[in-house]
Amino acid sequence: MRRTPGRQNTGFTLIEVMIVVAIIAILAGVALPSYVDYLRRGRIPDATATLSTLQVKMEQWFQDNRSYYTSASVKTCGVTASASSYFSFSCTASSDTAYTWTATGTGAMAGFSYTVNQDGKQTSVVSGVSGWSSPTGSCWVTKKGGVC
Repeated sequence: MRRTPGRQNTGFTLIEVMIVVAIIAILAGVALPSYVDYLRRGRIPDATATLSTLQVKMEQWFQDNRSYYTSASVKTCGVTASASSYFSFSCTASSDTAYTWTATGTGAMAGFSYTVNQDGKQTSVVSGVSGWSSPTGSCWVTKKGGVC
C-alpha cells in the first residue's frame, strides 16, 4: 500500500494485486498435482486390502468345500466382495483349484487394476494415468513410476 501525505490509505495497486495472484497461481500449479497424487496413493489400499481379505476368505472357502467354486454346476467363486467407492471387484474361478480376483479402478481411480490368485501372486497394471506405470515384477504398484 502506498501512503500519500495528508491522505488515508488508498489500497493496493493493480501491480501488487497481480503479483499476489501470480504467486498464488504458481503455488497452486505445484501443489495441486501433488495433492491429486496423494489422494490416489491413499485410495490404493482400498483395493489391496480388500484383495488380501478376499484371498483369505477364498482359502477358508476352499478348506470347507475343497473347491473354489460354489458348486460343481455353478462355476462361480464361493466368496463375494463388498462394494467399494473406487474399485469394482470380480472373481474368475478357472477350475476347482484356481481363481483370480481382480480389482478394477472406477471414477477417480480409472486406469488402475490389481489382481491376486490362489498362489498369492500379486500383479498390477496402470494405464492412462500420467506419471504412473505398471511395475516390472509381480507386485502391487503403490507409487508413481511403477514402485511397489
